Amino acid sequence: MSDLNKVPVTIVTGFLGSGKTTLISHLIRNSGGRRLAVVVNEFGTLGVDGEILKGCAIPDCPEENILELANGCICCTVADDFVPTVESLLAMNPRPDHILIETSGLALPKPLLKAFDWPDIRSRITVDGVIALADAEAVAAGRFAPDVAAVDAQRAADDSIDHETPLSEVFEDQISCADVVLLTKADLAGAEGIAAARAIIAAEAPRPLPVVEVTEGAVDPRVILGLGAAAEDDIAQRPSHHDGHDDHEHDDFDTIVVELDEVDDLSALTAKIEQMARNLDILRVKGYVAVKGKPMRALVQAVGARVRHQFDRPWKPGEARVTSLVVIAEHDRIDAAAIRGALGV
Repeated sequence: MSDLNKVPVTIVTGFLGSGKTTLISHLIRNSGGRRLAVVVNEFGTLGVDGEILKGCAIPDCPEENILELANGCICCTVADDFVPTVESLLAMNPRPDHILIETSGLALPKPLLKAFDWPDIRSRITVDGVIALADAEAVAAGRFAPDVAAVDAQRAADDSIDHETPLSEVFEDQISCADVVLLTKADLAGAEGIAAARAIIAAEAPRPLPVVEVTEGAVDPRVILGLGAAAEDDIAQRPSHHDGHDDHEHDDFDTIVVELDEVDDLSALTAKIEQMARNLDILRVKGYVAVKGKPMRALVQAVGARVRHQFDRPWKPGEARVTSLVVIAEHDRIDAAAIRGALGV
């Protein structure tokens, strides 16, 4: 690649648990000869997604090309985190052919687009495309995209009801900023669910968008890489709830890290997580579990009450065998004592 050419960057956005890490893992393994680099923006202090992706490292995307930012939303810390990270990637030899950015599930993509106008980097990188992932089953259930007409009717009838929830605003901003929408977990939604999700996305999108059904992150890279969207020059066509604001906050959400000793029964712990999510309105749980008698570390991820787990790698020599879980919920729903009690701390 000539140094006169800008390095393309794909921004992968989507709500908590929509499958961003699974998608990027697939892209790493199917790079088509591209030298990839990945930036992972975690919400919280435990870098689960970054570790998962480092476990997928291959020669075209070695471990040193996978960088984590866990100090806050990258679009809020441009000078301190985002720009230096991009500069370090561009200084690599060989330089990456393509950079993937996995945003936090709580991130608003439009402020990140504005960061690409930063003087130190704007002549060297371009936003090849914004890919929004939407959980087909969740969207079909209307959890993240309320019917605007119905909400307006409620407001007319009851002045005490807010016009929208923070979750719906995040979802709508991600769809509005996208060049392509990937409808993930299509196998769980069924034909009716997929149709409902497509209708909701079409209603929220400010312009017609391609919507591609995806299961387990398996999508042909040619569908989402090489779009040439130059999205940083097209910001006005990507409306946001936060247009006109100088910045945005993530105070609507909060996170805590719960640490446990080794557990006797992984299934019993996942049952507790499922029950906790139902009872305490938890959005997301992710982390690692040390199971007594097992040489492998268990990776646990939950979206609402839907919990998945697998053993991902052996514990390293000298590594502390502890269980660490990140729990994320809306700010007013985070009750640390109740969460710790539900998990048996």
